[in-house]
Parts: sequence; C-alpha cells; structure tokens
Amino acid sequence: MNNRNWIATPTRRDFLYGMGAGLGTVAFSSMLQAAERQTHHTAKAKRCIFLFMEGGPSHIDTFDPKPELTKRHLKEFQRSGEMESAMSSGKRYFVKSPFEFIKAGQSGSDISAEFRHLKNHVDDMCFFRGCQVESVNHPTACYHVNTGNRFGGDPGVGAWVTYGLGTMNDNLPGFVVLPRASYPQGGAANWSNGFLPAQFQGTPLRPQGSPILDLNPPAGVTRQGQRKNLDLLAALNQKHLDKRPGRSELEARMQSYELAYRMQAEVPEVLDLKGENPKTLEAYGIGNSRTDPFGRKCLLARRLVEKGVRFVQAYAGNWDSHDYIQRAHGNLIASVDKPIAALINDLKERGMLDDTLIVFCGEFGRTPDNGLRGGGKSYGRDHNAKAMAMFFAGGGTKGGHTIGNTDEIGAEAVENVHHIRDVHVTLLHLLGLDDNKLTFYHAGRFKQLSQFGGKVINELIA
Repeated sequence: MNNRNWIATPTRRDFLYGMGAGLGTVAFSSMLQAAERQTHHTAKAKRCIFLFMEGGPSHIDTFDPKPELTKRHLKEFQRSGEMESAMSSGKRYFVKSPFEFIKAGQSGSDISAEFRHLKNHVDDMCFFRGCQVESVNHPTACYHVNTGNRFGGDPGVGAWVTYGLGTMNDNLPGFVVLPRASYPQGGAANWSNGFLPAQFQGTPLRPQGSPILDLNPPAGVTRQGQRKNLDLLAALNQKHLDKRPGRSELEARMQSYELAYRMQAEVPEVLDLKGENPKTLEAYGIGNSRTDPFGRKCLLARRLVEKGVRFVQAYAGNWDSHDYIQRAHGNLIASVDKPIAALINDLKERGMLDDTLIVFCGEFGRTPDNGLRGGGKSYGRDHNAKAMAMFFAGGGTKGGHTIGNTDEIGAEAVENVHHIRDVHVTLLHLLGLDDNKLTFYHAGRFKQLSQFGGKVINELIA
C-alpha cells in the first residue's frame, strides 16, 4: 500500500504524484481505514497476539539448552571482542542453567522443565534460535523489536498491521495493548502510530481499575444526548477540516470520538470475564496470585481477537535477571507458563489457532557469563544482542520445529541467522502483507516496517 493521502502539507510534487489529497478524500480515507482490506497474497493468519517479555528472557534458560555451560560452570570467561554485554569490566565467569531441560512432544523440542504446562504444546510451537538485534540497552532494544527503529518515533508493528489490513470490527480498536502496571521502558512509543495517521496507534487497556477511563457516560447523560452532542461536534470539526485537508490528527480525533461512542456498547462485554466458564478461568490461572495478572491478559487477548481486534500485544515485565536467575526466571516462567499454554489450547479448541499468529519474544537474549557477586551465589546473566530465542504458534507457522541455532555456549547465533527486520518481514508475510508494498510516504521517501528491506524466513512457514 503506497499512500500519500495523509500528508499534512501537500506540495506540487505531492499533487502530481498522488492527486488524492483533496477534499473528497477525507471521507473516503475514513471509510477505507475502517474497512477490511485486501492482502497482498493469500495467507492463513488473519490476526496476531504478540506476547512481549520485557527485560530480555534468557534463551539459555528457556528454549536453548547448552550442556557445555555445565562443564564450564564458574570457570573464568575470556571475553571476545565481538561479545556484547551490558557489563564490560571485571572478571567474568561461565554460568550454567539452573534448570533441567527436557525433549517434549512428538517433535522432541527442547524446553526448560520449568514450563510445566507449555511443554504439552510444543508440537504447535515453532522455536527460532537464530535472531539477532543491535542494542543491549532496554529502551532502544524495545523500540527496535516493536517498531523496527532503535530510536523510537516510528509506527509499532501493530500499527503497520492495522494500516495494512484494516479492522474486522468497527466497534473496537484494531490494535490493543495490554501493558503491565507500569509501561515498558520507552513508554507508549512502543505502540505509537509514528508517522502513520493517528488512528493506527495502539489503544492501551489499564491493568488495574477501569480498563479505559471514562468508558461509561457520566450520570444523567443519555445515549441520545451523547449522539446529538457528537453530531454537533462532528459538524463543527468537519468545517474546520474542510479548510485544512490532510490533517490526520484532527481526522483521527473525530474518528476516535465516534469509536469511543461505539465502544461503550461493546467493550464492557468483551472485558467482563464473569461470563467465562470457571474451568476456562482456572486454565488461564485466574484467581492464583502468581498467574492471575498475565492470565487475564491472555484471556482478554483471546476474547479481543475473537471479537475482531486485529493485533493484540500483551506485556510481561521484569525479565532482566542479572542476579539470582534461578529464583527470578523461575518465578517469571511460572507466571506466564500456564496462561500461554491455556491461550494456545483455547484458540485451538475454538478453531482459531490456524488463523491466529502468536509471537513470543523479548528485546534481546542473555549472556552465558556473568560477573559474580555475593560470593558467587547470586549469579545471573547480562544482555546479549547476538543471540535470542523466540517462538511462534499458529497462523501458518511450522509447529513442532526448531529453526536456527546458537554456538555451544549460547553466546551468538550461528545457524539460520536473521536480523530482527527479517522477523518483522516474516510476521507481515504470515498475515498476507508484503513489507516492500506496505509503505507510507514520509520525510521524502517511502518508509516500511523493516526500514530498508528484509527477507522472509521461509523455514518458519508451514
């Protein structure tokens, strides 16, 4: 999709190139953004649930076992010039994983035994061990994975997807974010619309209290009264917009008022979990203090995509385990294991897994070494941009397979190595979008999620 209809100040070159930034385009573009659009190619996936483990989960302690580290445990580590880490001074030592690994499912996929529930679903999961990123700084790395740009300001993956595919439900946002109690490092820029029209930004739902502030009208205000007020406001705004064509911020504000009005009727029902079967709530770990927070996000994600939301991103934080990795990662795995397993199983039972893409990753991996503190009893791992593991499920991915590999100590990806831009291109491809065609004209050139192009990782695709 090459689009020049939303340029704020059209130039003569803009007019000659795209002659679509006129007055009549405003209403048409609004309808176009609301409608479901044609994909660039046939694809199984219609929607995506992106599970983001903020802080950088350790591949070595989750899905990428390294027996060699057991042999070298607490031996001094000699840093190579290329090895990236958040800590660069002092002596460092190899650190083995404190967790046992098993080969699970008919596929015999490697997974930490701490995943007591997820191990039963590995045949639906495609593990990728060949990903690399560029930054070991949390905010820039989060931006990189979420927007393709380390420095922020660009559209989030979900914004690109909804820009390309449109919405499947006019009464709900196309891109919904389920953050933790505090926003991830880098804040809302992780799900920004960037230079895309403002209506494509993610809509965060608050994890505590009312998910959306002012969702319900004040006491004494009727739906009919709201409708009259909105009609008057829309007429005034339209007069203002007619004199300033192409102003996406005002257009988006007008659409957001209408969407908010429609959401009042549908959102409360979607977010109310009381009608769920008690067995379903238990499966997601809702009611258990350890699993309840992420369990609610996973169940909400299922309910949202079931109602037509195109892209849902759910955050789990605190994976930055520099110390006490057995305790820290052990607790974190336990907090997401049951909910994610329930999500995969729930979608599968509802016949939705085939056309729903699940992505699980953090912003980078972790190192096989650490500077020891506390007499060597508190070891953890530092940041590593050259090796990280993720998994995909559903949506046309190759379940029961492990793609790529790292070296014998997990320091660097060495087989089927791909930059994060290739993961982005593959994600779009699975949803029927071509990264080279999904572009937006901004700052003098057509821009795309991958920044400068990438390639599809065909080995991940069924």
